[in-house]
Amino acid sequence: MYSGLLIVLLPLALGYCIPCRSQSILHVINVSVARMVYLILFLMGISLAFVDNLTSHLGTIFTVCLVFLACITLANLAGLWLLDVRRGRVSGERGAPVISKWTLLLDSVKLCLVILAGVLLGQFLDPDWFAVDTLSEWALMLLLLLIGIQLRNSGMKLRQILLNPWGLTIALVVMVTSWGGGLAGAWLLNMPLSHGLAFSSGYGWYSLSGILISDQLGPVMGSAAFLSDLARELVAIMMIPALMRRHPSCAIGYGGATAMDFTLPVLQRSGGVAIVPVAIVSGFILSLAAPVFILAFLSLGG
Repeated sequence: MYSGLLIVLLPLALGYCIPCRSQSILHVINVSVARMVYLILFLMGISLAFVDNLTSHLGTIFTVCLVFLACITLANLAGLWLLDVRRGRVSGERGAPVISKWTLLLDSVKLCLVILAGVLLGQFLDPDWFAVDTLSEWALMLLLLLIGIQLRNSGMKLRQILLNPWGLTIALVVMVTSWGGGLAGAWLLNMPLSHGLAFSSGYGWYSLSGILISDQLGPVMGSAAFLSDLARELVAIMMIPALMRRHPSCAIGYGGATAMDFTLPVLQRSGGVAIVPVAIVSGFILSLAAPVFILAFLSLGG
C-alpha cells in the first residue's frame, strides 16, 4: 500500500509545490494533461488485450460495471437528496454556455475508442517485451505531477476549502454513500467487501481508478472500474440540467471528482457562477481522496 501511495501522492505533492505564472506554460500543461489521459487509457487497452481469452471476460466487465454503477448511483443520489432537503438551493446568475453537453458526450466516446484502439494494437504486441505495466505507472506519475501543478496554480487554497462548508459536506456525503453503494455491489457480485470499497472510491476519476485497480486486481477489473466511473460521468452530464434547479447538491455531487473539471462547464451553465466555487471544492477534495482510499482498500486484500 505504502509504495502505491508514494507513487500517487509524491508526484501530486511535487506538482503542487511548483508555482507557474506563465499562462502559456499553464496552457501547455492543460493540453498535456488531456493527452496523458488518452495515453494512459491507450496503455490500459493494450494491457486488456494481453488478458487470455479476452472475449470470455467481456460479460464480467460489463456486469461488474453496471452493478456498481447502479448501486453507487442510487446511494449517492439518496444521500445528496437528503442534503438538499436540509440545505435547499442556491440562486445565482446563469453562466454563459461554455461547452455543449453533446461535445462532452463525444469526448467520452473518444475515451472508449482510445481503449479499443489499445486493445486492437495489443493483439499484435508481445507481452514479454512490451512492459505495459511499467509504462502505465510512469505515465500515471507524470499525469499526477501535471495535475498537481494545475491545482497549485488554479487559485484554490486550503483555506478556501475549509471555509466552504457546502462543498465539503457534498464531498463527504459522496464518499460515505459511495462506500455504501460499493458494499452493496460487492455483496451482489459476491466479491470481497474491500474490493467493493475500492471500486466505489474512484468518484468518477476513471483514468486513476482504472489504472490503480488494474494494477492490483488485473485488467479485467480495471476495465470494469474505468467503465463504471466513465458511465457515472456520462450520467452526470445528462442529469445536471434536470437536477440543478431543485436538487443542486445532487447535480454537483454526483459528478464526483469531475465537478472541478469535466462537468464544471455543465454545472456553470445550469446553476450559474454561484455554483462554481462549491463544485471546485467538492471535486478538489474527492480528487485528493480517491487515490488514498482506492489504495487503502485494495491493501486490505480479499
